[in-house]
Amino acid sequence: MAGKIPAHFIDELLNRVDIVDLINSRVPLKKTGKDYQACCPFHNEKTPSFTVSREKQFYHCFGCGAHGTAIGFLMEYDNLGFVDSIEELAGKAGLEVPREGRDETGPDYRPFYDTLDQAARFYQWQLRKHPDAGKAVDYLKQRGLTGQISADFAIGYAPPGWDNLIRQMGQSDKELELLRSTGMISEPEVDKCYDRFRDRIMFPIRNHRGQTIAFGGRILGDGKPKYLNSPETPVFHKGRELYGLYEVRKALRKIERLLVVEGYMDVVALAQFGIRYAVATLGTATTAEHLERLFRTCSEIVFCFDGDRAGRDAGWKALETSLPQMRDGREARFLFLPDGEDPDTLIRKEGRERFEQRIIDSTPLSSFLFDKLESEVDMASLGGRARLAEQAKPLLGKLPSGLFREMMHQRLAQRVGLEPGQLGSSPAAESPRSRPPVRKKTGARQILSPARRAITLLLLRPELARITDLPYEWRAFRAPGISLLSQLLEIAQNQPNLRTAQIIERWRDKPEYPHLEKIWSTATELPTPEDGMEMEFRGALQRLVEHQHEQETTQLLERVSTGDASEQEKQRLGQLLSEKQKIADLHRRSD
Repeated sequence: MAGKIPAHFIDELLNRVDIVDLINSRVPLKKTGKDYQACCPFHNEKTPSFTVSREKQFYHCFGCGAHGTAIGFLMEYDNLGFVDSIEELAGKAGLEVPREGRDETGPDYRPFYDTLDQAARFYQWQLRKHPDAGKAVDYLKQRGLTGQISADFAIGYAPPGWDNLIRQMGQSDKELELLRSTGMISEPEVDKCYDRFRDRIMFPIRNHRGQTIAFGGRILGDGKPKYLNSPETPVFHKGRELYGLYEVRKALRKIERLLVVEGYMDVVALAQFGIRYAVATLGTATTAEHLERLFRTCSEIVFCFDGDRAGRDAGWKALETSLPQMRDGREARFLFLPDGEDPDTLIRKEGRERFEQRIIDSTPLSSFLFDKLESEVDMASLGGRARLAEQAKPLLGKLPSGLFREMMHQRLAQRVGLEPGQLGSSPAAESPRSRPPVRKKTGARQILSPARRAITLLLLRPELARITDLPYEWRAFRAPGISLLSQLLEIAQNQPNLRTAQIIERWRDKPEYPHLEKIWSTATELPTPEDGMEMEFRGALQRLVEHQHEQETTQLLERVSTGDASEQEKQRLGQLLSEKQKIADLHRRSD
């Protein structure tokens, strides 16, 4: 991870945070027995399958497979990074996040955020006080914007002149370097620099925490470019960020849909007319990262484009990017505006009610896809319909497995006049989120490998690690899960006060983390009586010892047969065969 946060601090943080209280502040929970339930916030469902355990400090959805700790929930629900999630929880708990040596943690970007926030305040002040700001204020008034909306979006003004911001914020070498690193100044020559934004209306771009990470500036007059964006910086990646998403979350308690438009003024003008759910990409086509962030916010996305050829081409690109994201419960629609109109001009012309009706009547992804493909072939001929099928199948193949994908194949079959099975499609392997839940029969015993059984029991009761006289020869067994079990046992022995959620977080950046999370999320489904766990844990380790002996016996027999075995290895083989015989005799007597 980017910043090295001490493991003991994460342990303490998870000890103080109650996952039930955290999730209930975002998703209302209902107590059912000893756990809590709700409809899953990560996919659409009518019957609750999202469970939160106070005892385990873990959440798990039996519908889509989402699961994790309090940290994992913030990462998925609030779309935060790991370090941001830690800082968010620490702030709620009244703790300061410590760091283990700056040279190990990577860059500290707090000065970047401070510089950009200070620049945003500078531009807002200039909009109110600069002598040349009248034309900016007039422009905003002509667009129908009130002072309140301008304040909501922190709109400002970069006055004319080459060095207004530099004179305000770049008087030391350190300040100048921060302006350079955040993209606020340009340098045509080594010994000269000037403000990047001049005589422009300024739109701060803010991240999920409301921190300014970049700017978009609209020129006043006929200069070029009409809109100028900040360059990519360590805190700003235009392929990930969406203008206005922070403001949407701030304005709306419940977000039912998001409207994706193309410009800053479109977002602000729509907000002025009461449509507070618009966001804009930042001079780039919609990316998969954009879509993942959008769909984590709500389940319905409406793309809004101009109705001309360029707009429809952009819409098709957005459709292709959307296909892999279309898990069941998600909906994407496409709104194409009349020629010569954009959301800003159209809503001022026809008002909110008519514009929102356009959104409601927008074209579903399925209709847009098939209508476009059909317009390019002769549907009256067999060859044309065959061509439609060949063009559609690779696109449908990008869809995640699930009901929506099946229905799209059925729609294609109907349009070409075939049964769905005759299309020759082979559904891709189901992703964990698109599978229906696998419900365990009550009382049914799962057949697990001894390693998986031991790991599960240890996660359920970490105190099992303190049992005396546990067998240890199994550590030499070469098989999946042995290394993980050994490390878990060592941590639980050395730090007996750790709870399971704290132990799991130790693996956050390791390849085993998803596997470990999955084991823990379903651990309580094992029908192991509380008073029988110690015996079963011993038994699982003993079975691993037996497997290790079998593996070692096979290897030694091979060395003996090739004449490569040493005397010590021959003695060891004899010992293993003798033990195997004793165990077999014991089993016969018990039978």
